[in-house]
This record gives sequence, structure tokens and C-alpha cells, in this order.
Amino acid sequence: MSRHPGVVALVGNPNAGKSALFNALTGARQKIANYPGVTVERKAGRLVLPSGESLELVDLPGTYGLDTSSPDEEVTRRVIMGEQPGQARPDVLVCVLDASNLEQHLVLAQEVLELGRPTVIALNMVDLAQRDGLVLDPAALAAELGVPVVPTVAVRKRGLDDLTAAVAAAREAAIKAPPRPRAHQTMGERRMLARTMARGAVLSETAVHRLHARMDQVLLHPWLGPVILFALLFVVFQAVFSWAKPVQEALDALFTGGSDWLRGHMAPSLLRDLITDGVIAGVGSVIVFLPQILVLFFFILVMEATGYMARAAFLMDRMMAGVGLSGRSFIPLLSSFACAVPGIMATRSITDPRDRLTTILIAPMMTCSARLPVYAVIIAAFIPARQVLPGVGLQGLVLLGLYALGILGAMGGALLLRRSITRGAASGFIMELPKYQLPTVKDLALGLYQRAEIFLRRAGTMIFAVAIVLWVLLNFPRAEPGHDQINASVAGHIANGLAVVVEPIGFNRDIALTLIPTMAAREVAVSSLATTYAVGATDEEARASGLAKQLQRHWSLATALAFLAWFVFAPQCMSTIAVTRRETNGWKWPAFMLGYLFGLAYVFAGAVYWIAVACGLG
Repeated sequence: MSRHPGVVALVGNPNAGKSALFNALTGARQKIANYPGVTVERKAGRLVLPSGESLELVDLPGTYGLDTSSPDEEVTRRVIMGEQPGQARPDVLVCVLDASNLEQHLVLAQEVLELGRPTVIALNMVDLAQRDGLVLDPAALAAELGVPVVPTVAVRKRGLDDLTAAVAAAREAAIKAPPRPRAHQTMGERRMLARTMARGAVLSETAVHRLHARMDQVLLHPWLGPVILFALLFVVFQAVFSWAKPVQEALDALFTGGSDWLRGHMAPSLLRDLITDGVIAGVGSVIVFLPQILVLFFFILVMEATGYMARAAFLMDRMMAGVGLSGRSFIPLLSSFACAVPGIMATRSITDPRDRLTTILIAPMMTCSARLPVYAVIIAAFIPARQVLPGVGLQGLVLLGLYALGILGAMGGALLLRRSITRGAASGFIMELPKYQLPTVKDLALGLYQRAEIFLRRAGTMIFAVAIVLWVLLNFPRAEPGHDQINASVAGHIANGLAVVVEPIGFNRDIALTLIPTMAAREVAVSSLATTYAVGATDEEARASGLAKQLQRHWSLATALAFLAWFVFAPQCMSTIAVTRRETNGWKWPAFMLGYLFGLAYVFAGAVYWIAVACGLG
């Protein structure tokens, strides 16, 4: 092996601390560029050995294995093998392991060692492992691996001298007697050996560390894990109604009282109607659902902060593989429960273009937070608030069923797409599970504050504007005395035309009118219904009765169920369409998304309506 050019490469799993180690070893002696022919960042710097000799140190992209397909992981493999244009083959490989997640990282380490290249193990972040109650024996690990193992703490620049000395020694030893490739093992064999070596390297561990390991054995169990996940989701949706109800009723009473007060202190006029029927009825009817949204996001934030959300992704990988996707798609789909826009943007992390396109096309079916006010108002109006079992409410079960229907619809859509338009084999999925930890009150409070701010900003801007515009369209031109104001209005003429299309699925004129402004945002449906029924009310008592009473007066249960089914699938959000166009570089796929989702919404809503009518619920 020649001494020049001397190259050392850092290789390891994502989040192993390679970049921190690279910065600590090179300081300001580094440069960043792209590898020739690919848009993958190349970080190189100067590593000074104890002898004073300088070598080039290269920080390779993180990888979970050398048999990969993503552009950055492919670059890692090609550099290690000496096949990457513009990059010399490394003289020494420094495999960086996370000491607190040793078993996972040892899988890649074995694959690297099988190449028979001069290798040094940097056992990084040993301080965090000790903080978590885990003390390791580097000498025992070195004996198992057959290469030097050097403990390091990159962020504190500990162990750097020992590491550079080990690199120099490995380089010199390879010149005298080049290492030979080792026997190739299967992934299963590597994982079993990694578990054995990780356990053998443990000098001591605290009860907390052992507890976390036992928790993973239960929560990630192939059969028990999904049961626990479903039970947790069941509790979440029960809490959405039961916990939020007192605050929601207080907000509803506040808006109703304010509207009644204005009617009692202002003379009848269009201005009074604008404030009470347009602003208060339209915007207030949406804001009352803020407590339910905060309860939902409280559980989501807790699951994220404790580390359970990543484990839920791991559990879902089996289901995703069954429809031709991988666990990589679960994170964007999970983000879509908050909003499909960031969920679609998160698909950039999916390397397979067919996986990515499929995930984009099914993301709108995940039940975003904007649907929650729509579901909540219909469920509260038509589903009795009774207990099915002790502590189990019927309303919570229906809400859980709607979320489940959206998930099943997305999985079914993915299966059809992967067997037709985006045909191809599912890609693999590996992810590193975060450590368990207790969420902080400050972080939870900040997260809830941000969600409330976003919701209220939408209510105070877009929903407010839509409510005002809709009120104007509903009130002009004015009807003759004794005639129906909505039928005489501009909005009424539009709704009567659309009603012909949606009447077969059980939708009336008022729902037809609501479907148009909800293209701006789904939660506008609540505002539109409230404004429509406030304007169309024939007396003050009807106006003051609230949206739930108005819905019960004008809708059948079959219509309400069909409306819920429509909103499970309908892509009524222009922001989602816009981000889909941007992420797919054209209008072809957004147009396809609109067509097939509206088609699904129409078919399912119609099926639900006619089944309900046949059961006597019409």
C-alpha cells in the first residue's frame, strides 16, 4: 500500500457523531464541495498524525449498510471501494460507533470489517452512554472485533490523540502485512453477533438502562406492540371528546352569549347581521374546537418527546411493506396527521422516486387536524354522547373509526398505485430509535402554544375572510319579503347548480354551498355551515339555537354519515394541491390526485348514504 496520497475516511451510521469527530480532528483545516457528477456533499480536511505527517480526512455520508441505493449512501460505498471519481481510495477506515446504541452500530461495523481494509473503531459519545447508566469495556470489544477500539467524546475533544495514534499504527501495519477480507455474513448473522458483542462489552448498567431495554422488548413486540399502539390511539380519541368538552362548552357559551348580547343592544341592520351571522357564527364556530385540537396534539407531542413515535414507525413498517411501501413513508404520513403540506414536503427523505410519488399521492387521506373540527361538529350533533363500556364513549369510537378509515384508504390506495402506476418493489427501511426520556413541561407548552397560534391565525385570517365573503354572497341580492334569502342570493344560485351533482349522494343545497369555500381549507366547512344556517334562519330563536341544532333540523343521520365519509377522502385544501405541484414539478400528478380523491369521496359518500337509508336512517 502506498503512502501517497494518504487518505482516512470516517464511516458510520447516521447520528453516530461523525461530523462532530471530523470537525474536532480537522478544526479549520477543511473544505466542502460536491463529489463529481452527483449532488452529494464532500467534506474533506487535514488530519495531522503524531509524527507530523498530514493525511486527507474525508467525512462520508451516514449509511446503515454498504448494499444501498440512495445517492449519498452509494457515494459512501464507492469511496470505500475506491470506485468514486475524484476521490482516492482510503488507506484507513475509521468506523464511528455510538456507544449508547452499540448493538445497532455494530451491524455496519461488521460489514466494513468484512472488506479486509485497515480499520479503527471510534467508540464515540461514551459520556452519553455513561450518563444513561451504561459503562463499556473497549478492550473486550477490540478483542471481539480484532481491530483497535478507541473511546472518544468528539464534542469535548476527548480521545483524539489516541485515535490519531491508532490510525497511524493501522496504516503502518497495513503496509507491512495488508489485512485479508473476512468471511461474508448475512444480515441476520451480523445482527445476532452484534447483540452478543454489545452484551459482552458491557461492564455495568443501571436499572434504568435495563428497564429501557425491557420496554423495547414489549413495545416493539411483533404482536403485542401493535395492540399497545392501537390501545394508545383509542385512549387519545376518547380524550379528545371527554377532556375538551368543558372548555369547548365554555367557548361556545361565550360566542353564543356575545351574539345574543349584540342582537339585544344593536338595532336590526346588515352590519349587525354581518357581525353575528358572518364573524361570530363563522369564525366562532371553528374556534370552539381549539380545545380538541390541543388535546390531540398534546398526545402527539408526548409520544414524540418520549421516543415512542419512532417506535410506532417501526411497528408500522410491516403494514407499509404489505402495500409496497416501507417505514420511510410512515414519517411523512405521520406528519400528515398534522397537515398534509409538511407531510408531502417530508417525502424528500424517500430515496426511491416511486415510493416518494406514492406517498405524496396518498398523504391527503391521512386525517389532518383541519378535519377534526368537521368531524367533531357532526359527531356531536348526530352521535349520542353515551358510554358503550365503562370509560368508553361512542363519540370517541366513531372518531377513531374515521381516522382508521383514512389510514385504510391510504393503504389501499398505495397498494393499487404500487401495482399499477408506480409499480416496483418496496425499498428497505432502517431507522435509529431515540432514547426514552420524559417530556419537559416547557417543550410541551411551547408545542401546544405553536399549534394554537397556527390555528387561531388561520381562524383570524383565512377563515375570517371566507366567512365574510360567504356572508356577502348569501345576502346579495336581497330577497323579496317572504322569499328565501339563500335561494335569491348569488351563493344560492351557485349551490342550486352544484346540488344537482351531489344530490344522489344525499347532500342538500346547504352542503353543496359548503363544498365550494372548503377548497381553501377543510375546517372552513364548519364556518360555512354556521354562516349559511345563520343567514337562512327565519327567526331569532333559530339563529340562537347553535350549529348542532341547525344540523339536526336540516339533515338526516344518513346525510351526516355521508358527509363524514366525504371528508375522509376529499382533497379540499388548495395548499396541498399547490405543494404537490411543486414537489412533482408539474400539474399532471396534482390533477390525478384531485380526480381520484374526489372520485373516492363521491363513491364512498354515496355508498354510506344509500346503505344508511336502507337501514332506515334516512
